[in-house]
Amino acid sequence: MPSDKRAVECPFDFSEALEFDPALADLMRRDTPARIRLPYGDADAWIVTGFDAVKRVTTDPRLSRAGIIAHDYPRLTPEPIVSPESINVMDPPHSSRVRQLASQAFTQQRADEMRPRIVRLADSLLDAMEEHGPPADVVESLADTLPQHTVMDLLGVPREDWARMQDSVRRLLVVGAGTKEAAMAAKADLTSYFGELVQQRRKSPGEDLISLMAEARDGEDCLSDRELAVTALTLALSGQDTATCQIGNIVYLLLTRPELADHLRQRPEDLTDVLNEMLRYIPFRNGVGIPRLALEDLELGGAQIRAGDFVHVSYLAANRDPERYPNPDVIDIHRPSRPHMTFGWGGHRCIAVPLAMAELEVAIRRLLERFPGLRLAVAPEEVRWDTETIRRFPLELPVTW
Repeated sequence: MPSDKRAVECPFDFSEALEFDPALADLMRRDTPARIRLPYGDADAWIVTGFDAVKRVTTDPRLSRAGIIAHDYPRLTPEPIVSPESINVMDPPHSSRVRQLASQAFTQQRADEMRPRIVRLADSLLDAMEEHGPPADVVESLADTLPQHTVMDLLGVPREDWARMQDSVRRLLVVGAGTKEAAMAAKADLTSYFGELVQQRRKSPGEDLISLMAEARDGEDCLSDRELAVTALTLALSGQDTATCQIGNIVYLLLTRPELADHLRQRPEDLTDVLNEMLRYIPFRNGVGIPRLALEDLELGGAQIRAGDFVHVSYLAANRDPERYPNPDVIDIHRPSRPHMTFGWGGHRCIAVPLAMAELEVAIRRLLERFPGLRLAVAPEEVRWDTETIRRFPLELPVTW
């Protein structure tokens, strides 16, 4: 698809606290999908923003994730984040098979069984924060550390390798034009590492998630070594990415909107519902993720999509669709519960949602219980935000109590 002069240039680099990207808001106001130009890739793309339209794109077999492989597809990072073998770029029935097998390690029952381990990790981090005394940094003490420790612990990564994994994940997610070589090296390092770890777990299984996924069966079918390694890599990326961002973002909201924290202290049973409303509201990453390729001509929301066109969706925009969420720019803790798209939708919804929610619930519940007088130690406008990666999160949250 050649570049279109009418395409809107979209760097999607807005990073002012948790304000919504005005460029994305403008695209949401259009009657039909718009053509956009992203910083990297040799083609323009369509962008779909409405909840129902995004739902349609993510479930339409004519729009293929696998089709983007071998293309220099439109994206925000110099190096594509996903590997060609990743579950994130598979189509049914292959993706359905891998998801069905891998998800056996991420049932709600499994997450409930893992929760005591997460509580122990969180409490040890909060013990250290309390011992350090105020002021302390919640990002360093909890948001950065708990998801990394949790996913590494649950995947069975030896503790001495955690720093290496953290550094490789960070290098893979940066957006600067001069970081392509470092990102390629980081992806190769992670892929090789998890390939070796899978081989070890095949020979000597344990209680970790890789061992559990290795044991998953559907009749005689099971995950291959390559599928297992790539799935573990995907979990390492998403497990650190989403939860790290969201713990910091949620704590920022609780500290700058004390009525939310007060409500949770008075009604802790509302925690899951309030967290879901905040997850719907928070723009935790930049505008778009992985596109899809149209396999044939189709009509979408009044736009004529041609075979070979790339189509992006914005889960952030779908979460702010006023047709689905009245007054979408308001955090309404009494809003009737409706599924949101923070963890994706359809065949590519994150398989580890039960684990991610367990992490968020443990982190926020224990933080509020342990530090009832928690408050920001700086003015909200002094909080520094990430501008180097595709994510939106505070770099530091200095607090006192």
